[in-house]
Amino acid sequence: MTFTVVFPGQGAQSRGMGAALFDKYPRLIRDADDILGYSIRSLCLEDPDKRLEDTAYTQPALYVVNALSYLQKQELGLAPNYAAGHSLGEYNALFAAGVFDFHTGLRLVQKRGQLMGRARGGGMAAVIGLSAEAVQQVLAREGLSGVDIANFNAPTQLVISGLKEDVARAEAPLKEAGARHFVLLRVSAAFHSRYMVEAEKEFTSFLDAFRFASPRFPVFSNVHALPYEADRIHETLAAQISRPVRWAEIVRRLLSLDGAEFEEVGPGNVLAGLLRKIRAESEPLPWRPSSEPQPVAKPSPVATNPSARVEPPVVSLELSRPKPVPAGRPPRLTAESLGSADFLRDFGLRCACVSGAMYRGIASEALVIAMGRAGFMGIFGSAGLSPDRVDKAIQELQVALGTQVPFGMNLLHDINHPETEETMVDLFLKRGVRIVEASAFMQVTPALVRYRARGLRREPDGSISIHHRVVGKVSRPEVAQAFLSPAPERLLEQLVAAKKLTAEEARLARAVPMVDALTVEADSGGHTDQGVAFALLPAMMALRDRLADKHPGARRIHLGAAGGIGTPQAAAAAFMMGADYIVTGSINQCTVESGASAEVKALLQEAGVQDTTMAPSGDMFELGARVQVLRRGLFFPARANKLYELYRRYDALEQIDEKTRVQLETKYFKRSIAQVYEETKSYFRVRAPEEIEKAEANPKHKMALVFRWYFAYSTRLALAGDAEGRVDYQVHSGPAMGSFNAWVKGTELEPWQNRHVARVTSKLMSDTAMFLGERFTALGLYGPGTQQALAG
Repeated sequence: MTFTVVFPGQGAQSRGMGAALFDKYPRLIRDADDILGYSIRSLCLEDPDKRLEDTAYTQPALYVVNALSYLQKQELGLAPNYAAGHSLGEYNALFAAGVFDFHTGLRLVQKRGQLMGRARGGGMAAVIGLSAEAVQQVLAREGLSGVDIANFNAPTQLVISGLKEDVARAEAPLKEAGARHFVLLRVSAAFHSRYMVEAEKEFTSFLDAFRFASPRFPVFSNVHALPYEADRIHETLAAQISRPVRWAEIVRRLLSLDGAEFEEVGPGNVLAGLLRKIRAESEPLPWRPSSEPQPVAKPSPVATNPSARVEPPVVSLELSRPKPVPAGRPPRLTAESLGSADFLRDFGLRCACVSGAMYRGIASEALVIAMGRAGFMGIFGSAGLSPDRVDKAIQELQVALGTQVPFGMNLLHDINHPETEETMVDLFLKRGVRIVEASAFMQVTPALVRYRARGLRREPDGSISIHHRVVGKVSRPEVAQAFLSPAPERLLEQLVAAKKLTAEEARLARAVPMVDALTVEADSGGHTDQGVAFALLPAMMALRDRLADKHPGARRIHLGAAGGIGTPQAAAAAFMMGADYIVTGSINQCTVESGASAEVKALLQEAGVQDTTMAPSGDMFELGARVQVLRRGLFFPARANKLYELYRRYDALEQIDEKTRVQLETKYFKRSIAQVYEETKSYFRVRAPEEIEKAEANPKHKMALVFRWYFAYSTRLALAGDAEGRVDYQVHSGPAMGSFNAWVKGTELEPWQNRHVARVTSKLMSDTAMFLGERFTALGLYGPGTQQALAG
């Protein structure tokens, strides 16, 4: 049997709660009164000043009653394997697990209640009878982008949070959509939403004065719906103020464990009701603990005289005053402090980490949504997808993330079919996509210029308002120079002549660089020039700064680092070289939210740093372009290179010897060359009939089309997870995948089923901050002026 203790949060309070507990723990009550500055007994039992519904008082009152209830049950033999708490109740779960003592927890809760109680102007409402997806669709359709889902209490029991008038406006459309109940809550602010970010920042500073112990048993966090990590307690507690309560997800994971049993500790039985609802409306969510948790030891015997009682042993962690910082010591690093503060502000992010696009939707909607909700930014992998499929993705992302959470769409340069770029830009403009990642460009194209310049306008203060942000991805300085400069004059003139830009937009475009940010891509998965980050990034910085001197009034362009980033050490190197942000790629393909098949993820999970190699690129086969792919257990790299060797050696399919032709048909293609060509013609008749005409007139081009079919085929096999075609999987990946696997070996993140992209990214960033702090200490960076140098 797996036993979980759960603690309620706000809403469970009632006058008279804890009546049987206050005389049982007199010393703790006296200490609580001293900390709070008022009588906790009077507040809970009598509430003479009607303050029990005031958040600043509710939270300490519930914390005390929950904690005393747990101590009482612990004396009677309660020994949980796991703990969880709903919102405020999470502090009691951490107390039960020995992360802090009673007094420390009360100080934390008191400050949390004060900060949350200080917020004004917001509102919340319970919505019952609609799924989260249905609620998000209604909010998007009604233009209520300022309303967030704050509590995922059960599959059809949610709480929305936002400005009071916006929350009230949501009632009618939600009821029309099928909500059975819509109940405005008696709160003063929009808790667990973006409107609590300032409170979160202040609480983060407050938490710096505390030290915490590792949990004695797993405690599930509301932020991640996964157990706390010992090295991220400060970060997770602070984030809880502004992030949604993912209660249904927590319970579903716990229900997947053998013999799951729950006991609610504290006033009321709200959580027991939610448990019944979650059981009835959903299935358990499979989850594998990193190790089997053990019940906590029973407390030592205590005296029977309440006035002389000895409190059960808990980890005692007192509130510590901030210790004097040695002269010149570097400032405390956090995940949020890495990179450029200007980049975070400009793009509206919590952390300077972006998940790059992976084609054919491998960088999926789910991946981008998870990144956005965690305060990062994801780029959807739109390359290789039809316009209808991309359109569907945009709408899903806009519904899920609203207008305040940034996300990007990939725009891949198509050297053979520039009309593809035009179609995608048309779609991006139609749907109001605000951020595009431009990749594989060798030069600036009309479609990209049109996207960038559309909507430019001069503000009253003389500044230029940029409606469409572009993040370029480059690995060559000459391409970087084009992106760091304004649009070419000839393209602007062409676009004005074609009435695709106004004269004013073109005029303003002459003063605006093509990008807001430029990702410098070193050796990576997929298309790569195999550049060395240590040489490439400094050279790009020098180029950026040299070009900036020509436009002294222009906003500084952010430079990011990509390629090979799979560990804290790699990320730390990028930030130390001066990267404003980092971009992860290969490691995200092996996460739960990735659009890759389970079979591919299993292969990637086992990859080492030497398990990738170079192969020809299917989309630029004739040019000899190459991509980096996984080779462990796969024949694709060798077969792809063989096809390119045959293409270079022969001028027509008919020149290939019989033995090789048989090998191609039986081993590579699993069908005849004639059948491959027929499939190829069927594809190009719709997309690009001129390709067939060219092939009929040019035997070498026909050979190229037949060979390129294998690359599309190998991609389809990998995306589908076709077991029979496994050896022909084309899986784009770089050595970062292997280094990541080595880093997480033996931890909870070793199996890909536990690799949720937001969790992976959060751990990468927090461990990077920790690693840098350790290196600063080891290097003895405590001399005069060091702090100023690092901060600047």
